[in-house]
Amino acid sequence: MRHDYGYFEEDHLSKVTEVHLWRRILTIMGPYWKETIGAIFLSLLITAAGLALPTLLRQAVDNFIINQEMETAQRLAGLSKLTMLFLGLIILEFGANFIQVVLLEWTGQRVMHQLRQQLFVHLQKLSLSFFNRNPVGKLVTRLTNDIQNMHEMFTSVIVTLFNDVIRLVGIMIILFLMHWKLALVMCLLLPIIFGNTLWFSRLARDVFRDIRTQLARLNSFLQEALSGITILQLFSREKESEKRFQELNQSYLAKTLTQIKIFGIFMPMLEVLSMAATALIIWYGGGEIIRQEMSLGELVAFLYYMRLFFQPLRELSQKYSIVQSALASAERIFQLFDHDESLPHAEQPALPEKGQGTVQFKNVGFAYEPERPVLHDLSLEVPDGDTLAIVGATGSGKSSIINLLERLYDPDRGSITIGGTDIKKVDIQWLRRHIGLVMQDVFIVPDTLKANIILDQSLDDEKLEEIIDQAQLRSLVSSLPEGNETRLGEGGHELSAGQKQLLAFARVMARDPAILVLDEATSNVDTETEYLIERAMEKTLEGRTSIIIAHRLSTIRRADRILVLDHGRIVEQGTHRSLMEANGLYQHLQSLQQGGIIVNNR
Repeated sequence: MRHDYGYFEEDHLSKVTEVHLWRRILTIMGPYWKETIGAIFLSLLITAAGLALPTLLRQAVDNFIINQEMETAQRLAGLSKLTMLFLGLIILEFGANFIQVVLLEWTGQRVMHQLRQQLFVHLQKLSLSFFNRNPVGKLVTRLTNDIQNMHEMFTSVIVTLFNDVIRLVGIMIILFLMHWKLALVMCLLLPIIFGNTLWFSRLARDVFRDIRTQLARLNSFLQEALSGITILQLFSREKESEKRFQELNQSYLAKTLTQIKIFGIFMPMLEVLSMAATALIIWYGGGEIIRQEMSLGELVAFLYYMRLFFQPLRELSQKYSIVQSALASAERIFQLFDHDESLPHAEQPALPEKGQGTVQFKNVGFAYEPERPVLHDLSLEVPDGDTLAIVGATGSGKSSIINLLERLYDPDRGSITIGGTDIKKVDIQWLRRHIGLVMQDVFIVPDTLKANIILDQSLDDEKLEEIIDQAQLRSLVSSLPEGNETRLGEGGHELSAGQKQLLAFARVMARDPAILVLDEATSNVDTETEYLIERAMEKTLEGRTSIIIAHRLSTIRRADRILVLDHGRIVEQGTHRSLMEANGLYQHLQSLQQGGIIVNNR
């Protein structure tokens, strides 16, 4: 099998058409079609109420304010009725707006909750090679900032744009019905208005894409710098880190200022066009009134409608930043959804019987990057119940063997079998439960000690107490203020490195796997803790197929067989005594350790 080394390189995303993006965005809203229809109905109600106001104003001017043929009392009464109707429409518009905002906010929150959940689930399915190439900060930006940008668009823009389109079409129809000649005069400005809007749209889209990319770089750097703050301080790298952050921050500022410049041109241009439209109406409409081809009420209504006509365009200039930022975010979110780099799963996965612990690597070749192979035609076998130790210098490929056995990666060539079944054909959840892994770095879940031991298992109290004794955790439990129910990790009790190792052994015992893998499980601990770990190992290794990566003699000597790796190849194998007598690489590594130089076997 070949690895897909294609990068999800968000700095070089292909530009997706807005039509395609809008189609996918609307697809997300599919399950909420009832709420969407309700919002659209409210939009029509809001638009109808808003467009009726200038017509009432025209009637008030022509029928009552300047109509000298009616009696004063009738004019005042008619004016009062129109005023009440005017106020009623305003209240109706306000009420519909209120209901629409609540409905949209509820729908937007639900849509974004679903989208964030789906994206997180998708990320968990991607292979480790994907995460090796993509900084965590950028991926966190996708799940937080980008989805929040889309939420703002759902709640304040989509239906607003629909409102504005309906309003613009309705205004043009009313203007032509009122006075088609003056409406035609107004149409002279439409090419300039829409040309300006299209120009702004293209520029803004590119700028917001650059802004989102730069923000992701900024977040990525912050995540890496803050997570490694200890190293920065120990090696006095603060100045270099500050310089790098200043460069990224300055670049982000420059791209944001470019956005401001574009808005600085577009918004004043709209104001100029609005004033030009008003001047045209007064010039041409005033002439029509003088020629008695048009009433004063129609002119007033025309001016009112033109104000309503430019209002959506002004709102567009204010909300276009939200739209373009959201589209840039949507582009990246959908690209991430479309990026499938998960390990292939068998259509009908096998479920071997528990207890089949024979492990075999046959002619396995593997590379994280094509030009830098890590394992070369590697073959090994660990019979059921045996213990195999693997040693070698840094970069020899020991940890890669563990990664392949746990199927965090797939080999480029060859096969890996457990109990005679290729692990590619095995249910991956079964595989991860079947193989117990004890690593040097132990992840602590922010929960109780009990929860950290059992994780997703179901254990009764008697079995839990037995595991605590076997894992040499009794003294720790006795020292904790609430025993097994003491909270660990963030906001709770912190464990030492040795205590974490013992906890890792307890987790393995709770899962009771047929195969056990120890990856530097006795490194970086004191003598007393090493003794406890050795006792825990005796209980854990009992009756299991075991693979041990370690450099301490006490750990290696318990192995039935020892493999010595060098640059991805097996160069020696045998028992501890036979390898020491061979006076080869193994003997050299042990001599270095006995001389006080601990060889890092990762």
